[in-house]
Amino acid sequence: APKAAGFGVVDIIRLLCGIALLNGCLSFFVTGDTFFWGHRPWVESRTRTLTNWWNGGVHLTDTQLALYNGSDPKLPIYLALNGTIYDVTKGSKFYGPGGMYHVFAGRDAARGYVTGCFAEDATPDLRGVEYMYVPKDIPRPEEGKVDAEMKKVREQELRAARKLVKEVIDHWSGIFSGEKGGKPYFEVGKVVREEGWLEKLPMRGLCANAERKRP
Repeated sequence: APKAAGFGVVDIIRLLCGIALLNGCLSFFVTGDTFFWGHRPWVESRTRTLTNWWNGGVHLTDTQLALYNGSDPKLPIYLALNGTIYDVTKGSKFYGPGGMYHVFAGRDAARGYVTGCFAEDATPDLRGVEYMYVPKDIPRPEEGKVDAEMKKVREQELRAARKLVKEVIDHWSGIFSGEKGGKPYFEVGKVVREEGWLEKLPMRGLCANAERKRP
């Protein structure tokens, strides 16, 4: 008696290739875009990031960056985070004029992403922001001397707090680079600042919102 035909590896490969081909054809006829159905933010963001890197990237001062806040429709919408510039033009309804996040457009507001104080903390100055994660009963250095044990506890709390600040910045960096969240944003360059720019700024205290969030 003849043996029953089996379903081997070759048949599985043929089936998968057939599905991929069918998907590509349907995507092309429905959206005009082969395979991705018109939705490929990750591919676009990686391609644009590599293109900008190959071309040397965008280098802007904070003053120049302010021109890319969406007010001029001929220019893309940029924002910066901790010195890195991102193109968020495709999110113009959020970052353009009238958008709920317009305060971040055309500037580096790294501190605001951590504290949630969008208006007060629209600045790249992150100094001292880690204290929003430090317990209120831990005195700051400017509040007077502490004993060795308290100093050790404070140093431990500050290390943990700085790690949390970095996690927040890294989270938003992933979104604006297109690596997280599926947003069609991408990195374009760096903010150019003179040496010692940070030391020239006055030290900032925590905004009311950040102070309330302290453990």
